[in-house]
Amino acid sequence: MSPGNEAVVGERLHQRGWRKAFTVAEMVDKWAWLVGEVERGYDDSIEEYTNDLYCRNWLHEAWLLLDDHTVLIWTSRIKQLDSRFLAATVHDDGLALDRFHGIPHPDLWWWRRHPRTLTGDLGRSLRSAGATGA
Repeated sequence: MSPGNEAVVGERLHQRGWRKAFTVAEMVDKWAWLVGEVERGYDDSIEEYTNDLYCRNWLHEAWLLLDDHTVLIWTSRIKQLDSRFLAATVHDDGLALDRFHGIPHPDLWWWRRHPRTLTGDLGRSLRSAGATGA
């Protein structure tokens, strides 16, 4: 791994507005945690859910800046997590989430999906916006 490159990218993203200079490992771990929560039934608030989704945004932004070696090391793990997220969510083109949070650029596909299992505060909020589980 190229820790120098990761540190530079983390710092660059911090300068762009991220609250700190995260590492790839931190954000992959956060994405893994969120995917697991969505699979089990994420039950926190809509605000927490949208905040948690930003870890995937960070990875997307970092990928454009990281060296090839670092990207190669992490791509398989992220693809596995993305596949699990796809299986645990329903595509609705962001209609339900858009009621609560502006939906970013179309490349950020994870914002155009909502959890398949609608439970707790998040489930109530998404159902009120027309979401249905599947």
